[in-house]
Amino acid sequence: MQQSQIDYILSKMLESHSNVSDLNITAGKKFQVESSGQLIELNIKPEVNSLTPFQTEIFALNLIDNDRRLIEDLIKRGSCDFSYQLAGKARFRGNIFSQRNCYSTVLRKLETTIPTIDQLKLPQAFQQMALEKNGIILVTGATGSGKSTSLAALLNDINEREAVHVITLEDPVEFVHPHKKATFNQRELGQDFDTFANGLRAALRQAPKVILVGEMRDRETVEIGMSAAETGHLVLSTLHTVDAGQTINRILGMFEQEEEHQIRIRLADTMRWIASQRLLPKEGGGRVAVFEIMGSNLQIKDMILNGETEEKTFYNTIANLNPFGMQTFDQSILALYGQGLISEETAMAYASKKAIVGRGIDTQKAERGEKTTDIEGLTIDSAYGKTEEQITRERTMSRRRRK
Repeated sequence: MQQSQIDYILSKMLESHSNVSDLNITAGKKFQVESSGQLIELNIKPEVNSLTPFQTEIFALNLIDNDRRLIEDLIKRGSCDFSYQLAGKARFRGNIFSQRNCYSTVLRKLETTIPTIDQLKLPQAFQQMALEKNGIILVTGATGSGKSTSLAALLNDINEREAVHVITLEDPVEFVHPHKKATFNQRELGQDFDTFANGLRAALRQAPKVILVGEMRDRETVEIGMSAAETGHLVLSTLHTVDAGQTINRILGMFEQEEEHQIRIRLADTMRWIASQRLLPKEGGGRVAVFEIMGSNLQIKDMILNGETEEKTFYNTIANLNPFGMQTFDQSILALYGQGLISEETAMAYASKKAIVGRGIDTQKAERGEKTTDIEGLTIDSAYGKTEEQITRERTMSRRRRK
């Protein structure tokens, strides 16, 4: 298969629908794209009703263009990450992986324009994050929840205001940042460094003020990241965790039990912000982001040091610190519901604590004068538990009083 044929298929897949975020090439299915969170099968000429294992393997090997390192990763580890450029149209972050003796490929479309914090309508806390001079900022969430996009907007804000050296360690490089006030050096895993830990260790000798680590994948990377934050660097990174509490626990879980106390002390000193995000179906089509934001103050530091209890949880503490720019997912969900951006069903489906979101929805409905329940026509059963004789006597007395 020639590159022109691959580019033709990828172009047709991109142009097939609006809001295409991913391209999916899997044996036994047609070519598929993901648009607004839904997988859609395509009819591309010459029409392919069902891709064969041979076709998906040839497609995959041509995408990585016989790159020896990627082929070794694919054979030894069962998958490989790569980037691909569709000339003049788009850049992709790709993953090829084996499944049931076949190769599948998923390509994530990378945005060419770097978004701003205002354009993405990120919470006000992101403006404060961009002003931090040192420490660790983590953006967490599931794959495809927009972590890289939020970090790109954060770096763009720094680029607009600060004359600093920024080093990024990525797999692969997603957003290419132009030199504005800041100087950017963007390094790609596999081409410019071999592991995140080694790349981060080297970055400490390259005089940066800001370091972006694509993902905190292992203990060594986390440890060097904390060391960098302790020595005056601002370290930005991502984790695949669902909320702030789980993020702290995931980091602690990378270390031995006897190290936990020391790691808690270091985390409490270096952690500045944890922003967790999810994408929800939006009313009228598309998706909208919800955020949990946890900053750093004496209460949060105490919980990182001593852990959660039944009375003191990260959820409750964040909820009470809303005036200081922090918020839970449920508070974010209720705000979106109030703006009419998501439905009641969506709000309840994605709620962390359904009872809290349910009460919040009822409050908003009551303020708008809407019904909060479908139960109507209830009356007090005054005859409950009384004998026929008592009921007859009470009715007789009631008639006499009316006369």
